[in-house]
Amino acid sequence: MTHPDGPTKGTSRGPGHEHGRRLLPWLVAASLLAGCGGTPVGGSPASGGSPAPGGSTAVGGSPSPGDTSESAGAPTSGAGSPCRPSVTAATPAPPGSPEVLATANPTTFRIVGYVGDVDGSVEQIQFGKLTHVNYAFLTPNSDGTIADLANPSKLDEIVACAHAAGVKVLISVGGWGWDPQFESFVPDPMMRATFVRLLDEFVAAHSLDGADMDWEYPDPGASAVRYLSLMTELRAALPRPALLTAAVVAQGRTGEGILADVFPLVDFLNVMAYDGPGPSHSPYGYAEQSLAYWGGRGLPRDKTVLGVPFYSRPVEVPYRKLVATSAAAPNADELDYFGTTVNYNGIATIKAKTELALSRASGIMAWSLAQDTGDSTSLLGAIDEMVRAAGRR
Repeated sequence: MTHPDGPTKGTSRGPGHEHGRRLLPWLVAASLLAGCGGTPVGGSPASGGSPAPGGSTAVGGSPSPGDTSESAGAPTSGAGSPCRPSVTAATPAPPGSPEVLATANPTTFRIVGYVGDVDGSVEQIQFGKLTHVNYAFLTPNSDGTIADLANPSKLDEIVACAHAAGVKVLISVGGWGWDPQFESFVPDPMMRATFVRLLDEFVAAHSLDGADMDWEYPDPGASAVRYLSLMTELRAALPRPALLTAAVVAQGRTGEGILADVFPLVDFLNVMAYDGPGPSHSPYGYAEQSLAYWGGRGLPRDKTVLGVPFYSRPVEVPYRKLVATSAAAPNADELDYFGTTVNYNGIATIKAKTELALSRASGIMAWSLAQDTGDSTSLLGAIDEMVRAAGRR
């Protein structure tokens, strides 16, 4: 499978990274694949999950659901292996090999899926239907240091399985509710340098392909200028082919917190076209408006990825639970969920949005994979079907 952003990184991330630093994560990944079995890393999620790109009180995001422990019928590949059947768990290519340095097919369409640090399991991830996994979230402290992940071994196992499938993995930083921490350290050059250094080290230590910034949200004005400074320094610390992406609000004045000068720095932006106004929260028209907004701002099509939700509003219910409740759920966008009318994106709407993204963007992003089913009703499966039919995978 060719990749839209170049070959899956082994551990080489460009100049300035010595051989030993590059080789050690590769050996760790090889060791994980060799022992890829046993109890799935991540296990049952903590109640409440982790915040999604976007929050329930702001346009463009949603917190993740609690109780996402079910694997929704997701099969495994071999006894106890966390990798899905479409993945062959082979030893990853060492740094500098032809497999790592191969040229990507630029027409390949991005399919980005968020995975929570504390919700879902490796077994749920359909690696063969993705191009990128964003692991959420690494969170900043007010002084620019970074808090530890709850499940670092889960991240490492995902990296091993993803790289074996030719899928890139990024660490998503921030999430809903962490704006005060960003606003505290980003204005200070020394604290900002600390953050950039620690994030660079984290990416290298876990053999990641890059970082996805999820500051929700830099305000127009001084905060926007500071965001640009942060992204400029991150790009310098993570030279291509390492990836630098960001999750951004769907539209509106808050979007002005992302200056156009950011566009050349990033590989792409994930447009959070959900949690919009009105009860349906993410109708097809909102996706159209969101793409029009960012296109009007000058964001190139090849750097635009359309976000879609795998959950409902106004009550947040994972799509897989809606399907478990009603056989009609996959083919609808509205459902009576125990006396409450909830709105979401069923298969038909997800396919329509995928077609929209195929014509007006360079990819589609989902929050979050743990909320999907793993059978014929899968929303990720519907996306993959449309992309393959268009010849973009």
